[in-house]
Amino acid sequence: MQSQDVAPRPGPSSTASSSADPVVDVEQAEAALVEHYPRLVRLAYVVLPPGLGRGRRVLTAHALTQRALPRGRTSVPVIPAQSTGRDGDLGYALVRLQVLRAALQASLPLKRTVWPKRAQLPPALPQVWGLKLFPRSGGADELALDQRLSALSGPARAAYVLRGLEKLPDDDVRTVLTAAGVADVDTALNEADEVAAQYALLESPEFDPCSLQARPTDLMRRRQHTKAALAAAAAVAVCGALLGLPGDGWGRDGAAAPAYARNPSAQAALDPAKLTRAAPTTWQSSARTDFSVWPARGELTGDQGLLRRALAVWARPGATVRVSPTRGTPSGGPAGPPQLLYAGTVDNARVVILYDGLRIARYAEPKDSTKGAALDFARVDGASGAEASAVVLGRADGNVRYLTAPWVKEAAERDLLKPGSGAMDLPLADGTTAPLASPAVRTGACTSWNVLQVTDTSGIRLLTDLGELVPARLTTGRPGAAHDASGPQSQRAWAPFACSLSAVRAAGVRSVNAWEFAAQPLPDASGSAAWVCTRAETWRGDGTRVLAQFHTPGGAYGAVAAKAQDVPACGPRDPHVLAGVLWKSGAGSWYLLAAGSRGTSSISATGGVRGTANGNLLTVKTRQGAQAGLSATLESGRVINGLG
Repeated sequence: MQSQDVAPRPGPSSTASSSADPVVDVEQAEAALVEHYPRLVRLAYVVLPPGLGRGRRVLTAHALTQRALPRGRTSVPVIPAQSTGRDGDLGYALVRLQVLRAALQASLPLKRTVWPKRAQLPPALPQVWGLKLFPRSGGADELALDQRLSALSGPARAAYVLRGLEKLPDDDVRTVLTAAGVADVDTALNEADEVAAQYALLESPEFDPCSLQARPTDLMRRRQHTKAALAAAAAVAVCGALLGLPGDGWGRDGAAAPAYARNPSAQAALDPAKLTRAAPTTWQSSARTDFSVWPARGELTGDQGLLRRALAVWARPGATVRVSPTRGTPSGGPAGPPQLLYAGTVDNARVVILYDGLRIARYAEPKDSTKGAALDFARVDGASGAEASAVVLGRADGNVRYLTAPWVKEAAERDLLKPGSGAMDLPLADGTTAPLASPAVRTGACTSWNVLQVTDTSGIRLLTDLGELVPARLTTGRPGAAHDASGPQSQRAWAPFACSLSAVRAAGVRSVNAWEFAAQPLPDASGSAAWVCTRAETWRGDGTRVLAQFHTPGGAYGAVAAKAQDVPACGPRDPHVLAGVLWKSGAGSWYLLAAGSRGTSSISATGGVRGTANGNLLTVKTRQGAQAGLSATLESGRVINGLG
């Protein structure tokens, strides 16, 4: 078989020489920060003012580096690719700039008339109690260099470290310092020239905040502080005991915070005796197929103490409760008595599942105490049929266990990457499944993607764990006419793209549809490639994510050619989609391959690659690394651009 490579999709700009600054995704910046973390912390440590002391410089350098991750897609000033010091990695260039800017801000003196910047304040995290941390001591040369650097200004230290650690020429040093906010770059460079170029010493342990020594803090002062803390703790314990006494206390509410409201509606919502419960046969006669007809199941549905704690923690979670709402899900207490779906023991925890018409709430506490309680929320408004088929009971040891709808007759585990391997039956005990491997908690390479297969009166459905309380439904087909991925053909269509589901974990996803919108013959006559778009819909409505993927014959996985968020493309409102990739043939030739969905009358490429083709397929021979803008004209006359 000929070797085939898939290059990144063509850039969104219309020309290869656009003057706009490049944009870096959060994922790209995070990867650069993790990979080069020791070097970034070393850079911050050298730039920070020595007057902070070695211990505080260490903690501040780590804090500034960990806060360098941007919150979203961020533009980075153009720095020549060979000058970033990391093979043109724009993600590294961005986080390095953020670290440098914060370290320079930390070097500024505090002023009474100006509110201090965050970098000028002592770091809240990381903190190490009872220990002083500082780098290992170097030799006489390192100490002498540290003293000479301490006499420089912050911008001059930054210039020195960019020359020494990053090996940047002065023109690129000027670019970085200007982007970091240095007003007089030439003065900083001239000042840095006053220190001998002993750049190799910057790599020594003297300037390494990741290789540390530990010593105790002032022991006498610690003893005094400990006595004061014990006295305060005793006072809190006495107050807590008084609050826990019968009457208006809150001791029986477990990990809940103290009550702050006393009104009939709030009290009714917290009364376990007023929980609503559907009769075991309601679902058989009702026209509804949502969570409102689920009966209450589990061996602890009569445990009034457990139910009271679950309701109290939902209404007012204490400071020790871990609260995890699905994105876009309100976490406030119920407006009235919710419905009980489950109360029982799952692995090593007592679990309560509640439903208030809008949300599913899962309360969990250890079997032997109420400490370490957790509260999870998920929106399920409008859920019906397949979307109301299962709820996560718990995850442990890389596995997940579900509570299924009363209409689910059979459950099985299936590997989405191996559609021909069949499904493995999962025994159901009062609607609870045996544990199955969860792809949401797996780390490492994607070699399998196990999903839950449920069989009910309407057929077979596939549900996948994406780290949420409610699994996402998997479908296939043209938008507006999608169907459950239940048949062998649908499962084979999903196999090359299963691993791409990791891109929408913990995003509040309701369903994911895969649709093959085009098939394109490869120019070297090695077969036909499939163009598939996967669209993840969310419970909250916004935040939809669309991936256009390209799969060549014999390839195990599809390659992401384009992606976008909050766009109508590839959805019921606008099923049209256009995407392209640079593809290398077995003979070593490069091509721009582009495809549009049905109803595309022509496609054009501009910028670094130029070409036009009638119909929904475009093939243009080009060179490696070329960038192009894509547009297409639909049969209706409307013009669309490439996805992304």
